[in-house]
Amino acid sequence: MHILLTGGTGLIGRALCRLWLGQGHQLTVWSRTPDQVAGLCGAPVRGIGRLEDYGDGPLDAVINLAGAPIADRPWTHKRKALLWASRVALTEQLLAWLDGRAQRPQVLLSGSAVGWYGDGGERELDEDSPPVVEDFAAQLCSAWEETALRAEELGIRVVLLRTGLVLAADGGFLKRLLLPFKLGLGGPIGNGRQWMPWIHLEDQVGLIDFLLQHPDAHGPYNACAPQPVRNKAFAQALGRALHRPALLPLPGLLLKVGLGELSGLLLGGQKALPQRALAAGYEFRFTAIDSALAALFKDAA
Repeated sequence: MHILLTGGTGLIGRALCRLWLGQGHQLTVWSRTPDQVAGLCGAPVRGIGRLEDYGDGPLDAVINLAGAPIADRPWTHKRKALLWASRVALTEQLLAWLDGRAQRPQVLLSGSAVGWYGDGGERELDEDSPPVVEDFAAQLCSAWEETALRAEELGIRVVLLRTGLVLAADGGFLKRLLLPFKLGLGGPIGNGRQWMPWIHLEDQVGLIDFLLQHPDAHGPYNACAPQPVRNKAFAQALGRALHRPALLPLPGLLLKVGLGELSGLLLGGQKALPQRALAAGYEFRFTAIDSALAALFKDAA
């Protein structure tokens, strides 16, 4: 299979490349730094700086995961514009290129996030649930999905992946938590009652591969484990995995002052459930937060 990836040099993209190279697929990554692709993703992976450089060769699938990190810094007007451009505008550019191709892929698997629902409070959210709050993250995800769905007009099957917090030992949001937790300075955020939909990196990659291989898969899928946890329970589980206490809360007021609108992303949450993935037959490798974190940090002292 010939697969084109955007966001291929990121945490999930690199893991997908490792999996698919092992399966014998031909991989191309569209990147701002195409010369670094082979070193990050594997020597056989081709890097291109422009979509036009792909050429007229066969293309079976597009995996669209590109997007600037959403929680790295406060949401100034400039930052919001960058987040929008790196997701919505990039997807529009991708669709325009696909529209001009004589041969189009069978499937577009496009990223999204559980932030599509907004802060869900105590509601259980499956893929049929409407958005709860129309905050910036929800508006961003909604526009991202609506843009990707236009590929259906080109005869392309579209899968939307509403991803939760991806657990990985060497990247993602856990990387930013490790130092304070290892120092015994970790703890819940705010009151710790907000729900955290999470997914182990192995399941994130496994689910993407599963949906790619199933021709009936289409529309949105919540990419999160079947057992979401509250933030306080997550902090306690991470402390156990690292053999450290996790008792020091990060006050919500401090976050609101320091991060502004972005603080809502950390103080709110979603009790998102992967209803459609389970119904389709995907079997999660990690369903409990303790076993997922134990697998990641089994060598922690």
